[in-house]
Amino acid sequence: MFVITAPTSTIGREVVDTLLDLDVPLRLVVRDAARLAPHVRERVEIVEGSHGDPDVIDRACAGAEAVFWLAPGDPAAPSAHAAYVDFTKPACAAFVRHGVRRVVGISALGRGTPMAAQAGLVTASLAMDDLIGASGVPYRAVTCPSFMHNLLRLVGALKEQGLFFLMADPDLKAPLVATRDIAATATRLLLDDSWRGAGEVACLGPEDLSPTEMARTLSDVLGKDIGYRQIPGAALKERLTGFGASAAMAQATADMFDAKNQGLDGAEPRTARSATPTTFREWCEEVLAPAVRS
Repeated sequence: MFVITAPTSTIGREVVDTLLDLDVPLRLVVRDAARLAPHVRERVEIVEGSHGDPDVIDRACAGAEAVFWLAPGDPAAPSAHAAYVDFTKPACAAFVRHGVRRVVGISALGRGTPMAAQAGLVTASLAMDDLIGASGVPYRAVTCPSFMHNLLRLVGALKEQGLFFLMADPDLKAPLVATRDIAATATRLLLDDSWRGAGEVACLGPEDLSPTEMARTLSDVLGKDIGYRQIPGAALKERLTGFGASAAMAQATADMFDAKNQGLDGAEPRTARSATPTTFREWCEEVLAPAVRS
């Protein structure tokens, strides 16, 4: 039995579909089972509730061989530490109690860099990895840079203003990764029963791009001029709190992007193992452009 947390998330949904195609028995932990697609609901066991709830995750892990772990990163949490580390503590106890043989989690790049201790959400995510690893359960953190998928939040600006906005330095080249490639890596690790101990597996995409280069690709794919504007941390924090984020989580998000601008995501060398296949252009053509044109 494989346990999948956050099965309606962008990454979790892909993990579920791939494993179902392989006829792997699944148990999904989901707050609202109605959010699952009908073809999924009829083929899986369901444990309703938050995977941060000790009783919920304990029931989910009973008899589990492997667990896919994705902390939801609650924007209203009182702190990044609470959203990642405190949220994960009950799961660590359940992994040990039920003898789970391996856990694969989604995390961030940056371990070992000078910026890692002051990188907000990334710092908390790395602390979560340390917590799971210290439990003794075999653990692999799939460590990622910024997601291409995040641009879907800016579809309105792309449509109406021909612009996209980030905190990133316009000329800083950095890796970007497609969520489907993250899901593929996580699924491969879940199915592989040969690894032991705790470690990381990076997903770096096939190339490094700056926001200026991204704007050129977006212009080509969308058939109109797309510009890029860097926004300051204060503006990002105001925007996030306006959408209901706590002040602490808004600050942690800004701290993460500050660290990225200092080279946080560029410290991991791209290798044949860490490169993933989906280019930014492919993703824009297949995912973003239909959303912008709808």
